[in-house]
Amino acid sequence: MSQHMKDIVIIGGGPIGIACALEFEKRQWDYVILEKGALTNSLFNYPKYMTFFSTSEKLEIDSIPFISKNPKPNRDEALEYYRRVATSNAIHINLYETVEHLNKQKDAFEVTTDKAQYRAKKVVLATGFYDIPNMLGVPGEQLPKVTHYYREAHPYSMQDVIVVGASNSSVDAALEIWRKGGRVTMVIRGASIGERVKYWVRPDIINRIEEGSIRAYYHSELIEIRPTEVVINTPEGQKVLPNDYVVALTGYKPNFDLLEQAGVSLSKDDIKRPVYNEDTMESDVAGLYLAGVICGGMETHKWFIENSRIHAKLIAAHLDKTLT
Repeated sequence: MSQHMKDIVIIGGGPIGIACALEFEKRQWDYVILEKGALTNSLFNYPKYMTFFSTSEKLEIDSIPFISKNPKPNRDEALEYYRRVATSNAIHINLYETVEHLNKQKDAFEVTTDKAQYRAKKVVLATGFYDIPNMLGVPGEQLPKVTHYYREAHPYSMQDVIVVGASNSSVDAALEIWRKGGRVTMVIRGASIGERVKYWVRPDIINRIEEGSIRAYYHSELIEIRPTEVVINTPEGQKVLPNDYVVALTGYKPNFDLLEQAGVSLSKDDIKRPVYNEDTMESDVAGLYLAGVICGGMETHKWFIENSRIHAKLIAAHLDKTLT
């Protein structure tokens, strides 16, 4: 396997990884982005018709204008924007190359992928959180009718569909599937639709539930998935419902394996927040920087594009002083 020497390896080719690359380009540092999937792979895997909560100017990186025809841009517009930013600036990125191991050896990092090995003075982890779903851990979850990702509604038309969760993604999926003729039932652990659901969508889903167009079970859990039905626990006891598909949008988590391999300390609670310096974004492993959503651990709602794009400039400013 070939080995490459780099000043910096960026792991993750999403918007924040690209923002870091733009800062490094300005300084003519020798870097490469390693991305396990397509460019901005997490955005690519978002629902096809998703609309962002943020306006386009808040999704811009490096002050490069993001022009949208909509008040809030959609997934396709974001993919086009970040692709043009990446290609126009000729950033160095290897797509479809998965990082399998990361560790520090004395004064350098060893990064092993499924295609090559790299030795780098510094590493930036910008891996986001959308690649690893939180599993339900119930019998039948491995059945092909179960998915932890939602792309579009058409396959669920005229089908009995369970949507698990009450977050933005769950609500969007439930509404879209219902509007395309699916028979939707939501299974929700809490007492209501999530408070962080987009303010223009939340009344819509509540009204659909109240009128009976979409059925919802609150304080309930999915406990078994069978080929043609599901079993749920409700306050009124167990119920068996006919079912064709389960869309389990129960959230996602960062790649903690890479953090632990590199020796980054995590908080001892359920959040597992990695330790880092908020002024420089350097972790407690010297030379290893964190950027984007990964900084929040399991609090994946804390960091997003508009408030973490500054991480690239903080990292570059610190590297100006330490990269030798």
